[in-house]
Amino acid sequence: MAAQESLENATTTALGVLGGWFDPQKILFVLIVLAATAIAATIIRNILQRTLPRWLPTDISRALIRLFYYGAWTLGIIIILQDAFDIPLGSLLVAGGLAGIVIGFASQTVVSNLLSGIFIYFDRPLKVGDAIELPDQGISGVVTDINIMSTRIRTWDGINLRIPNEKLFNSVIKNIYGTVARRVEYRIGISYSSDIEKAKQIIKEAAHRHPYALAEPEPFVFVEEYGDSAVILNARVWAPTRKWFDVKTSLLEEIKKRFDEEGIEIPFPQVVNWFPEPLHIIEQTPETKKDANNQQGREEKR
Repeated sequence: MAAQESLENATTTALGVLGGWFDPQKILFVLIVLAATAIAATIIRNILQRTLPRWLPTDISRALIRLFYYGAWTLGIIIILQDAFDIPLGSLLVAGGLAGIVIGFASQTVVSNLLSGIFIYFDRPLKVGDAIELPDQGISGVVTDINIMSTRIRTWDGINLRIPNEKLFNSVIKNIYGTVARRVEYRIGISYSSDIEKAKQIIKEAAHRHPYALAEPEPFVFVEEYGDSAVILNARVWAPTRKWFDVKTSLLEEIKKRFDEEGIEIPFPQVVNWFPEPLHIIEQTPETKKDANNQQGREEKR
């Protein structure tokens, strides 16, 4: 009997709850809130679609539009659960907090990449088409794409790399195309017998004749040090950033040609050995060679 009474009480309670949920007034309230939420969410999305792309890249604007759109729907659902079904807001917050913690741990990397992508956009350390170098990661190449989660780089040997924005944002970024001009620097050794002023003049003339070497700042050449086998000249020439490599390779070749024409020697490393006593050189003849072989044979037999 007790079990039967308990079952009847549970059934009555469940029917009462369901009857409360299917109250015509509550159903009308739910429909009104859903319609209002749909209209509000659509208006918010349309406004953001017209404004955000003017200021933000496509990926970031799409993510923000979705965030506000679904946020409006979430607010509408919370209102329905609290007012129509009498579910306390505190319980929703607790459940949402627990769900947020679980989702947060699961999507920590995703959120970090998302925020880093937004920070990179506003900080603007690079853009598509820039040649960059990441010394911490040993990566260099040309930026081919920047999106909300990652950045793609094509290395100098033609390999496409996808770098998460979190790692990129926390790395040292050397933007090779960040300025309009870069300096080309050479360390050129000439022999001690060569004319230093003539060598300096040859380098400056070669730089002035180069079509991409800049006249301002003016090419600068000076003696940097006296090496073991050569006088080291330091030559500094400025070039447009996107022509830097062409200037560096072609100008160095032109300097070598001019040195050969003008008799400026680029020496090989040389070492001078000094002995406290004169060395006696013994010329080896067939007889002395035969005696040396016989002596070596006798020593091996021993």
